[in-house]
Amino acid sequence: MDVVLVPGAWLDGSCWDAVVPRLESAGHRASPLTLPGMERAAEDRAQVRLADQVAAVVAAIDAADGAALLVGHSIGSGIAHQALDARPDRVSRIVHVGGFPSPDGAALLPGLAAVDGEVAMPDWAEVGEEANVRDFDRERLARFYAEAIPQPEHVCTDPVRLTDDRRLEVPATMVCPEYSAVDLRSWVEAGEVPEVAALHHVDYVDIGGGHWPQLTQPDRLARVLIEVASRGLD
Repeated sequence: MDVVLVPGAWLDGSCWDAVVPRLESAGHRASPLTLPGMERAAEDRAQVRLADQVAAVVAAIDAADGAALLVGHSIGSGIAHQALDARPDRVSRIVHVGGFPSPDGAALLPGLAAVDGEVAMPDWAEVGEEANVRDFDRERLARFYAEAIPQPEHVCTDPVRLTDDRRLEVPATMVCPEYSAVDLRSWVEAGEVPEVAALHHVDYVDIGGGHWPQLTQPDRLARVLIEVASRGLD
């Protein structure tokens, strides 16, 4: 099966480097994406829009041999969900890792300071979200911050556009890293993640750790993706 891997903010396709060989050894073809504006840190990304990144995911879905398994991480979940909305008949299942699909009209990541059209990664301890990086050691965390690629401002703030309710019929798996499945279910029940509440077929998988399991526990994440992919082959 073709597995399209959509990174979250501040990452390029190399964030999936430790996951890809595990998927391929299980017989799948992995397509880790580097989205527009994320090619390198010294990139002019001020004019990159959310629609540009969604279009790149749609192109990868179109290039797949049959229906793809679509995987989004963090705000990449929202980007992947919009691509699913554009191609609901070309995706067998979707996996959201540490992120949720956003509803129509919402922004994916509002509220972060932008400079010259781009948003730098915050210090997660300083903003009170230490759980995001709890499974990095000090050396690896320093390297993670140093290698972070600024995110295009418009990708964070442009409104999500969803038009095809068939997206809600595609089975979804919510992979829960720094929060638990119990936490996420409670947010769904409270109406805080309405697009997840609207999904017709959704399951939840606890993986533990921090927000970036493709970097800190690729073996475990790959096992989850391989198991989910097997359902799409049934």
